[in-house]
Amino acid sequence: MSTTEIRSLHEQFVMPTYAPEIALVRGDGCRVWDAEGHEYLDFIAGIAVVSLGHCHPVLVQAIREQAGTLMHVSNLFYNEQQPKLARAISKRALGGKSFFCNSGAEANEGLIKLARRWGHGVGRHEVISFGNSFHGRTLATLTATGQDKVKKGFDPLPPGFRQAEFNDIESVRNLVNGKTAAVLIEAIQCEGGIRIADHEFLRSLRALCDEAGILLMCDEVQCGMGRTGNWFGYEEAGIRPDAIALAKGLGGGFPIGAVSATPELSDVLTLGSHATTFGGTPLACAAGLAVFKVIEEENLLERARFLGARLAQGLAALSDTYEWVVGVRGTGFIVGLELSRDALPLQKILEEKGLLSLATANTVIRLVPPMTVSEQEIDEAVSRIHDACAAFQEVSEESKI
Repeated sequence: MSTTEIRSLHEQFVMPTYAPEIALVRGDGCRVWDAEGHEYLDFIAGIAVVSLGHCHPVLVQAIREQAGTLMHVSNLFYNEQQPKLARAISKRALGGKSFFCNSGAEANEGLIKLARRWGHGVGRHEVISFGNSFHGRTLATLTATGQDKVKKGFDPLPPGFRQAEFNDIESVRNLVNGKTAAVLIEAIQCEGGIRIADHEFLRSLRALCDEAGILLMCDEVQCGMGRTGNWFGYEEAGIRPDAIALAKGLGGGFPIGAVSATPELSDVLTLGSHATTFGGTPLACAAGLAVFKVIEEENLLERARFLGARLAQGLAALSDTYEWVVGVRGTGFIVGLELSRDALPLQKILEEKGLLSLATANTVIRLVPPMTVSEQEIDEAVSRIHDACAAFQEVSEESKI
């Protein structure tokens, strides 16, 4: 089918919650092709989902073998892949147990339910999150999200959520009270424009939660699973949260999410208190296990640190060339090019140059390539971004005439 045919079918039968322009039909590693055969470097990676690149042979084989053996049985029965994946997460994260779901929003919803269940007996139910954050699109998670744009038209929103200022410990302290159950934070606000939590702030936040006797919960949906160069984003600050949410890169492209907790919290959600039909299927967990295997065997944590720095360094000179480029920020394979103007036109030019990126927080180009991206592809992407910026500058100057 052509892009025009796909678009026509989409407009007839798919609810208009997105506005895509390109129809992608094939992927291989860091590259994708549209319906007309145009090739792109994919630095969106399914919004940080395709952690191993498109169609990684190990992941494809794991899914193929499991699909031919047992895809779904529900959680009314054991399946051998689910506890194996839970063990893999436990060994690298908090040492406790996991609950599996299907998405990042569900994982964060699970964190909220965990906090409420934990605090229920002592009247603690409120969750403090942060301005500019993003935690999902369910009613609870969009209420926790610190962006008004996702909340419009969904009133009344559920009570029990308060928002502090990111990287401001006193703003958190001022909100903690006898009803507070937990603080929910992203180590990097990716949707919020690649804003990084200061390490000292995270350490102070951990101390405050300990002092107040409340939980610290980390939304690791986007920056977890090695993308920062560590398994999880909170590790750089040397803290240990009480529970985390995982999704996106956990399945390498197959839908899966997880709530993982410390041993002290692992039995808070008891029989019948939380459930899911599709969470933790043999197929999803086989995919997750393959992701862990590839990340370790191909040293992708080290690659994220090394090549992420190469990407950031390659873009650093842009602020010296163009007055509207504010700078570059990020960690590992989460890189943001900050502008002093609307980033969407630059995103469109990058598409024309064969690079897929994502304008976020109005003024930031978000770059989250597959962790298997090569050094050559990093350099190729940097070259295309420099070319796109030159074209953007030219268009801007012509518009002034």
